[in-house]
Amino acid sequence: MKRLYLPLILFLFLVMEGVALDLLPGSLLTGDLLIVPHWVLIFLVFITIFYDKETTYFSIIYALTFGLLIDVVYTGILGVYMFSYAFAIYITHLLNKMLHGNIHVSILLGAVAVILSDISIHVIYLVAGVNDMMWKDYFMTRLLPTLISNLVFLVVLYPIVVKRLTTWGQEQLSRSNTL
Repeated sequence: MKRLYLPLILFLFLVMEGVALDLLPGSLLTGDLLIVPHWVLIFLVFITIFYDKETTYFSIIYALTFGLLIDVVYTGILGVYMFSYAFAIYITHLLNKMLHGNIHVSILLGAVAVILSDISIHVIYLVAGVNDMMWKDYFMTRLLPTLISNLVFLVVLYPIVVKRLTTWGQEQLSRSNTL
């Protein structure tokens, strides 16, 4: 049963991303700011830091799977979120090997993951001709508000999930060693 917890939580965040902007005050949404919730990506960063070990890549598999689900549900081009989430989580996994997991590292790696994924999504949309936003406008109206809002979500979620993910990761490691 515990094997289903991570996919179920990720699926819950996938569904909640669709209504996330409805939870924000209307004054934030009426301006020029474009806030994109990357809650699945934030939870994948937590999985990378606290669940995965150096030799396991569950977070990358989940990034590919749930990135594709986000593409199917929310976007018109398949593979954009799948590629960008997998790329961002892979880089996060590499950086995590050099750092010790705590709140500061989580914020740093969460920021790196959101920046990498959002910029790669923007570049893919530019190449595909879906988006024509100038880089200066992109940084000020989309990347910065998206980064700030997702880091607030990371800080709120941190005390709730860290102990559980660490425990589940240790149980997964002990289960794989006994086989």
